[in-house]
Amino acid sequence: MMKFILGKKIGMSQIFDKEEKVIPVTLIEAGPCEILEIKKNGYDAVQIGFEKLKSKKITKSKKKKPFRWLKEFESKAEEFKIGQKIDASLFQEGDIVKISGISKGKGFQGAVKRWGFSGMGATHGVKHEHRTLGSVGSTDAARVIKGKKMPGRMGNKRVTVKNLKIVKIDVKNNLLAVKGAVPGRRGTLLEIHS
Repeated sequence: MMKFILGKKIGMSQIFDKEEKVIPVTLIEAGPCEILEIKKNGYDAVQIGFEKLKSKKITKSKKKKPFRWLKEFESKAEEFKIGQKIDASLFQEGDIVKISGISKGKGFQGAVKRWGFSGMGATHGVKHEHRTLGSVGSTDAARVIKGKKMPGRMGNKRVTVKNLKIVKIDVKNNLLAVKGAVPGRRGTLLEIHS
């Protein structure tokens, strides 16, 4: 059975293992989610909703599915029923998961920060040019080739981190402690699946 759930990033912390080594962890509020729709249009998928809206925030378009976030996961439809609840108890400690989310946006950045370029030298006639990217064109093409690493917007993209281990689970509070970092800032929507 494929395991999946929606969650919200709470922040980072650290815990100690049995040998008293520090493990950096990300705390995630995982669920509770509700199965809203089972799809069989040439493929099997399940639509789930996370974070139920309060009655004041429900608009006409959200009357049928009053959830802040809706996501679809490909899965065998026979394993689920509409209205079924999914929470952190779906996972066990030691499970390896993939987590997807939108990374932090960093705005317009130069090539040194965005791509890790070394910049220009500190001497030999280099003046006011230390963090520029240098030559961008070639002599024969007389143009800048498509895909060249240049300054531009950084972050704010969908990122998937694989092979993350669930270190601790608090079923009562729907919390997962995952070893390592996950994309996004506090409050970012995360898709957790095995």
